[in-house]
Amino acid sequence: MSILVDENTTVMVQGITGKEGARTTKDMLDYGTKVVCGVTPGKGGQEVEGVPVYNTVKEAVHQHHPDVSVIYVPPSAAKNAAIEAIENGIRLVNVITETVPIHDTAQMLAYAKRHGATIVGPSSAGILCPGKTRIGSVGGEGFTPGKIGIISKSGAMSKETATLFTHAGFGQSTVVTIGGDVLIGSTFADILRLFGQDKDTDAIVLFGEIGGTYEEDAAAFIKQGGFTKPVAAFISGTFASSLPNVSLGHAGAIIEGGKGTRESKIKALKDAGVMIAEVHHELVDLIKGALKK
Repeated sequence: MSILVDENTTVMVQGITGKEGARTTKDMLDYGTKVVCGVTPGKGGQEVEGVPVYNTVKEAVHQHHPDVSVIYVPPSAAKNAAIEAIENGIRLVNVITETVPIHDTAQMLAYAKRHGATIVGPSSAGILCPGKTRIGSVGGEGFTPGKIGIISKSGAMSKETATLFTHAGFGQSTVVTIGGDVLIGSTFADILRLFGQDKDTDAIVLFGEIGGTYEEDAAAFIKQGGFTKPVAAFISGTFASSLPNVSLGHAGAIIEGGKGTRESKIKALKDAGVMIAEVHHELVDLIKGALKK
């Protein structure tokens, strides 16, 4: 099994005729993803890699009934694109677009909640079920099918983390890049809950960073009880934490009110029973040791 998507998932690409949308459409098709339609206003009737393009989501959904929309539109259009997908029945929206205005993100997340839809992102690199389907930009060498779930704020570090486990003989069930903005649709806790219900995920790895409280929120979720699978985490930002004028690039890398520091995250996660890697590659040994018990 996997979470969120699988080999049967059908995909719509909003912004398919743009440079990134077209490139990623090819990559997804090459991976075997079932990309069935795309949307770009004013470009209806065209094709991208053989995928038909429509002017509106309503037209695309009527013709192809996609399960997921992946969004590659400019930041100013991301909110309306997500809302258009949701109002036409799409229940999983993966927003790849970066630098979406925070008030727009707040509105799209509120709309999704009211309509029972799930948003992953903004600033997500995508969702990958190795050997099954690829949604968005995440992918390439280093991923292999298996039973380790990975949740990462960073798309690049999701690949680095998966590669560590692949080289150690551990594949991945699903890799979810949640994005690093101040507001995101699916948090560490949200994805942990899904992994907890997936019988083919044996352990979960978190790649976090300084800023925000999503890691502390994940710790609170685990500490509530009922989550029994091993979890290991690496929190990046040691160097940035040591220098007051250095920060990470993600919009969510903001520390305030004593929360969001690397130390506060590690303390909360340790208190919840999460194994902490002081250096990235230690994640493998921590998971390996937990699975032997």
